Amino acid sequence: MAFKQFFAALVLGLAVMVAAPAARAEPFRIVGFGDSLMAGFGLGPGEGFPEKLEAALRKRGHDVVIANAGVSGDTTSGGLSRLDWSIPDGTQLVILEFGANDMLRGIDPALVEQNLDKMLARLKQRNIPVLLAGMVAAPNLGHAYGEQFGTIYPKLAEKYGATLYPFFLDGVAGDRSLLLEDGMHPNAAGIDRMVERALPTVEKAIAGK
Repeated sequence: MAFKQFFAALVLGLAVMVAAPAARAEPFRIVGFGDSLMAGFGLGPGEGFPEKLEAALRKRGHDVVIANAGVSGDTTSGGLSRLDWSIPDGTQLVILEFGANDMLRGIDPALVEQNLDKMLARLKQRNIPVLLAGMVAAPNLGHAYGEQFGTIYPKLAEKYGATLYPFFLDGVAGDRSLLLEDGMHPNAAGIDRMVERALPTVEKAIAGK
């Protein structure tokens, strides 16, 4: 009887050991949620930010899958309206990138902040961490607009405990060699620069720091 109990315990222990690696095999699931800058406007397959970020993270040993939930032309209002069905259950990190189209249309920064606040609140309710990718206003919109717009992202990141990446186009904006002919969207080389700059912050968000 003792031998049978020992054998049963041994089999159970081996089953647990076999199951444990399988449980750890699930990749870390990220959703890149934003506008054309996230969607990869004007780029070929695999050249968008989520795809290249996934490749860079995997190269550094992170088992991740990044879904591209970017929609060209989307504003914060559009993002808010589709957030619930764009972010599936099981998502472990959202890279939230909105505001460029609002800014280009001169939308009141107060409305931009309100929409982003609601998105962050919903994600917090679902216990989904957020990396908030910021945007800055174009100089032609004036100092007052730029100052008000610029405070949105750090304020909300602090309010919701989100990881802040201050400027999504850091190192790319204003560099014609890294932009498409429209002068606004990054080309493939621009995406490479964006991934390189954002990578340390994304790794911190994955680690929960």
